[in-house]
Parts: sequence; C-alpha cells; structure tokens
Amino acid sequence: MLEVRPLCVCEITAVLGLATSTISKHLSILKNAGFIFDQKENRWVNYYLNKTSQFRSVKELLPLLEKWIPDNRIIMQDREKVKIVNREKICGK
Repeated sequence: MLEVRPLCVCEITAVLGLATSTISKHLSILKNAGFIFDQKENRWVNYYLNKTSQFRSVKELLPLLEKWIPDNRIIMQDREKVKIVNREKICGK
C-alpha cells in the first residue's frame, strides 16, 4: 500500500479492516527492520516505504516483493482502496 502513497495509521486501518493496535504493532516491526519510516506532518504521522534504506536485507527484499506480489488479487484490491481512502473522513478534522 505504501508503494501507492504515504498513509497514516487510520488509513491503513480502514483499508485492511484490522484493529489500530494490530496495525501499529506491525508498523513498529517494519520500522525497526528498516522497511518503512514515519514523518509527522501537521497533525498526521505518515508512513513511507523506505526505498533508500541502508539495511542490506531491505535493499534486496523490496525489489523482490515488487516482482512477487503485483498479481495478487487481495493486494490489487487494497491498492484500489488506498487510492480512495480519505483520512479527513475517517479520522475527522
């Protein structure tokens, strides 16, 4: 999903339909592993795919994931949801 655009926790939660605590835990794991990073922008914390990570594992795995997952039906559906999910409507102003 972060290949499409940066997302906040509430947007990821809306797309995946999981509990916020579950999303936060997984984001923490991905961040600690160097796959993503976050950046506060106004009242939002956006999560980004870390394509410039210095971790060897991330540098090697990200290109492989881009090849392996694009044909997966669920991933394609989630990508479409990402295009229309709106943090202002989900989280309020």
